[in-house]
Amino acid sequence: MLEIILNIFLIIENDYVVGFKAKAYEMEGGDDRKIRFLKSRVRDDFESAADFSAPVNSKGEYMKYKKFARLEQQGMQYQLFEEIFAHFNVPQNPIVCVTPVSDGKIIEN
Repeated sequence: MLEIILNIFLIIENDYVVGFKAKAYEMEGGDDRKIRFLKSRVRDDFESAADFSAPVNSKGEYMKYKKFARLEQQGMQYQLFEEIFAHFNVPQNPIVCVTPVSDGKIIEN
C-alpha cells in the first residue's frame, strides 16, 4: 500500500527555528526501507523542498532550537508540522525524516 512519507527540514539561524522545508513521496514497503530512502534523499530534497512558515510567539519571535529539541524529546514536535501535514494530506502518524539545517549547513545524522 502506498504511503505518503516526508523529508522535513528545520531552518535554523542563530539558534532560532525560522522556517521549515518539506518534500513528500509516495512509497510502499517497510518503515526501515522508507526511512533509509528519505535519508538518502536529504541533500537533493533540500534544494527542491517546499517552504513553510515557522511558528512565532505572541511577540512575533521565533522559537529557539533548544525549545524545539525539548518538544522533540517529548514527541510533541509534530504539532509544529500541522501546516506541512495538511499541505501534503498525510495520514496520522506519518513517516518523516527531520533534518536540521543550521546557518545554511545540513546536519545529517
